[in-house]
Amino acid sequence: MNAILTGQSENISCLTRYNQTRQRTVDICRSLETEDYVVQPAVFVSPPKWHLGHTTWFFESFILQHHLADYKPFNPNYSFVFNSYYESVGARVVRTNRGNLSRPTVQDIYDYRGYVDNAMNSLLSDPGISQSLEELVILGMNHEEQHQELLFTDIKYILGHNPLLPAFNQSVAGEPVPQSSGAFLKVEAGLYHIGHTGNSFSFDNEHGQHQVYLGDYEINESLVSAAEYLNFIHDGGYRNFIHWHSDGWEWVNAHKIEAPLYWFNIDGEWSHYTFRGLEKLRPDEPVTHISWYEATAFASWKGMRLPTEFEWEAAARRFGWGDCWEWTGSAYLPYPGFIKAPGALGEYNGKFMINQMVLRGASVFTPPGHSRITYRNFFSPDTRWQLAGIRLAR
Repeated sequence: MNAILTGQSENISCLTRYNQTRQRTVDICRSLETEDYVVQPAVFVSPPKWHLGHTTWFFESFILQHHLADYKPFNPNYSFVFNSYYESVGARVVRTNRGNLSRPTVQDIYDYRGYVDNAMNSLLSDPGISQSLEELVILGMNHEEQHQELLFTDIKYILGHNPLLPAFNQSVAGEPVPQSSGAFLKVEAGLYHIGHTGNSFSFDNEHGQHQVYLGDYEINESLVSAAEYLNFIHDGGYRNFIHWHSDGWEWVNAHKIEAPLYWFNIDGEWSHYTFRGLEKLRPDEPVTHISWYEATAFASWKGMRLPTEFEWEAAARRFGWGDCWEWTGSAYLPYPGFIKAPGALGEYNGKFMINQMVLRGASVFTPPGHSRITYRNFFSPDTRWQLAGIRLAR
């Protein structure tokens, strides 16, 4: 089966997990003011209200309209508003216009969520639902968990570009834990199994377990710290083209990049924006919110490199991961035998396998139980609003 996922829910019922997943999204937004729900300060950022509507539209469009008898959409226009990129489903609002959606209101969207949740509870209360339907619901929950992480990073970008740099929620865990300077772990040359196996959930881009040959290499057991990255800045790393790819050098100069996103040099002292507001930079925390361009330039400055995604996966059980996503040196490409699933769900991952770089691991924004060693995240090399950092290899 070369589909979006395999496997069943673990231990708890599909209905219970559905309700828990949907509630977590609401909980993330609980500290927002109404005005915060609408803002779109950049093309790649979606307003929180759009995430709330889009994740609801997913269940309505892909599940309820096909599996619940006599279901009537909450509002026929919402498919145009909340479709993200599914060409097979029909027309949609251009992404750059999501911030212009003063209507539907925030309350309208919460009413929409309640309407769909009631219908989903009715559907999932039937003990005779098929395995294929349950798998589709599990996909929808994992899709919503992806948007929960995007909610955190989008909210941080929205508030982190507000001139007042307001705090979001003092109780939200939003920063990676301090790092100690780690040793390099030696990995011997050989064949290594890559990719997902078993019956637990996985996305289609993880399928097709295969062997890769890796030469001898070493990988650091710790992430690069802010203090180490400050040395790169102080040594003129952003002004020395020798460490940069040509696209990266063009990007640095075009956008006048001088430090990671959310870093501020105020009267000679470095601070950074966190969900607690503006705080003094902690040198022992891992550097985050950097692009692939910056990660590779730093690695070059150190005389090292980023690990490939295969090197990362082969060694991941030997070091701690999950504080922040980790850029790899690998382009986002299909595994052997990859075939897109038929229909709209085939658009989920496959059509993005160009001009993207792979990140591995997870971050402190990743929902509980959503991360695994085989997970393949991917973004364009100039992406900085995601919580991404550096692990060196040589």
